[in-house]
Amino acid sequence: MKPDQPKRIRQDAEESAVDRIDRAILVALQQNARLSNKELAARVGLAESSCHERVKRLLRSGVVRGFHAEVDPRVLGAGLQALVAVRLQRHTSAEVASFREAMLALDEAVQVFHVAGANDFLVHVAVRDSDALRDLILSAFTARPEVLHVETSLIYEQLRK
Repeated sequence: MKPDQPKRIRQDAEESAVDRIDRAILVALQQNARLSNKELAARVGLAESSCHERVKRLLRSGVVRGFHAEVDPRVLGAGLQALVAVRLQRHTSAEVASFREAMLALDEAVQVFHVAGANDFLVHVAVRDSDALRDLILSAFTARPEVLHVETSLIYEQLRK
């Protein structure tokens, strides 16, 4: 090992450590990611400069992956959402990667989960209506050679904590 490596490892561990104040910042940002630094600092009881540095560190270390706008899919013409459970025929790295990339490329895919259990993937999709869902399942799921089984569950309501 080079002399600077242990110090670097220690710095990385310290940078990714999350304390009580960081947790308060994370909770506040999850509730409203549009808070100004001034509002966030007041909410968690920090000086604005300290709060700003903590948020930068949380971003730099990957604790905060990003910020996004949550859009109502109905406004974009997607009146129906579903979870599509997929079981693959084989679990080779190439087939898993191929399926994952194909799902991420779908305009209708909201989220893609690679999971353990009876199924291999859960794909959250948003489509216009039941006809569009059927067409998507036939063209983008069951037509793929690596897919063994597909099961679709309609989403009645989506809640976020």
